Amino acid sequence: MSWTRPDAKSHDLLYVSNWISGAVTIYTYPGGALAGMLTGFTQPYGECVDRGGDVFIANFNASDIVEYPHGSSRPIATIADPGEHPSSCAIDPKTGALAVNNSYASGNKPGSVAIYRYGGAGSWGTPTLYSDWRFAYMYFCGYDASGNLFVDGTTVKGYSFLAELPAAAKKLVKIQLDQKINIPGGVQSDGNDMTIGDSALNPAVIYRFTVSGDKGQVVGSTTLDGNAAVVQYWIDGAKIVGPQPRSSTVTIWHYPAGGSPIQTISDSLDSPGGLTISPAPKL
Repeated sequence: MSWTRPDAKSHDLLYVSNWISGAVTIYTYPGGALAGMLTGFTQPYGECVDRGGDVFIANFNASDIVEYPHGSSRPIATIADPGEHPSSCAIDPKTGALAVNNSYASGNKPGSVAIYRYGGAGSWGTPTLYSDWRFAYMYFCGYDASGNLFVDGTTVKGYSFLAELPAAAKKLVKIQLDQKINIPGGVQSDGNDMTIGDSALNPAVIYRFTVSGDKGQVVGSTTLDGNAAVVQYWIDGAKIVGPQPRSSTVTIWHYPAGGSPIQTISDSLDSPGGLTISPAPKL
């Protein structure tokens, strides 16, 4: 049964998806105290948060995305994604649109990115789908400050692939990176640069890129010591938070310095793969 602490809404909260148990655990942030648990998911994965603090959870094997208000144990919307396997999501900072990465479709058909626009009264309407024949699987997505959406994944031959859906554009554009990514991890803007994780490395590395046209140039990297694999991560100013599915922990490092962990959370976690931070409403 889902629950949250009575005082949960007054705290900044860290939401963590647990792939095996099908639960999303909630912690005070940065304190790390267990503040709630959301249940009933079927392999929950990537997460995102909107300006109002609502949290969206990609319910991978149930083919939907579930929206929760900050600190609440009851959802306010379940967005159907029939025939798809949603693996992550992102909110457009310009328009508030919801982007959902569909890793692949029924019958193991190639994935797509779905853009939903809020229609009021808890309705997100029918999405616009974007795909690229070079993607076999789509993994994670993230917007930059200008509303350009970046999507990573792999090709049929298993090579990493990054594409951009520029703001107001109607098709994905391949981005050629000057840094090899072995297994693409999370994608997120840090406010200046786009970042992409390489979850094949040990320790994991987050690369920072500037993107111009169809090219991405690496301008820095963050090495996360003490970690076997980071999939989705969350950059929070001078900190970066990442799940460690193999050790069933969540770890916090300095950003962009990286290095040794500064905090670890392990309470009630199993194979965590996605997370987000929802700030408490300002009074």
